[in-house]
Amino acid sequence: MKQLRLLHQAACAALITVASAAQAQTVGMIENQPLNETWLNAGFYSYHFQRDKNLNDGNPGLGAEYRFSTVASATAGRFYNSDRAYSNYLGVYYQPFHVGPVRIGAVIGGFNGYPKMRDGGWFPALIPTVSYEYQRVGVNIAIVPSYKDRLYGALSFQLKLKVFE
Repeated sequence: MKQLRLLHQAACAALITVASAAQAQTVGMIENQPLNETWLNAGFYSYHFQRDKNLNDGNPGLGAEYRFSTVASATAGRFYNSDRAYSNYLGVYYQPFHVGPVRIGAVIGGFNGYPKMRDGGWFPALIPTVSYEYQRVGVNIAIVPSYKDRLYGALSFQLKLKVFE
C-alpha cells in the first residue's frame, strides 16, 4: 500500500511538472509529418476516482504503440484490469494539439475483459489523453470516464520506452 501511495505521489508530481513546464510554452496545432517509431509499455497505473470500490490500481501488462505520424499512432496490448481480470485493447491515438512539448487529443478504440461491460466482450471507447515524450522515454496520461456501474473512472498513467526509430 505504501509503495502504491509513493507511486501515486511520484506520478502526480510528474504531471504537475509537465503541466507547469508546458504552461510557459506555446499552444497550437501539430503539423502532420510521417514518423516511424515503436514504443513498448508494461501496462498502466490507474488512480481511480471511486476509492471506495476496492479497485486494482496496478494494471501490469504488455503493450505497443506504433507512431506513424507526429499526430497519430496505433496501439495494442493486454493488461490486468481494475476488476482483476485480463483485458485486451486496440486503438488509435489522435493528438493534433500541443501545449509546449505535451501532445493533447484522444485515443479511440476497443477494450474487452471487463465483467460488468458486455459480459466481458469488446466495447468501443473514446478516452481523452495527453502524452509527453523525451528521447527514448515517454508517458501517456488518460482521463478514463466512469460509465454507470460497469466501468470505473481513473487517471491512468502509462510509461513507455522507444525501442525502434
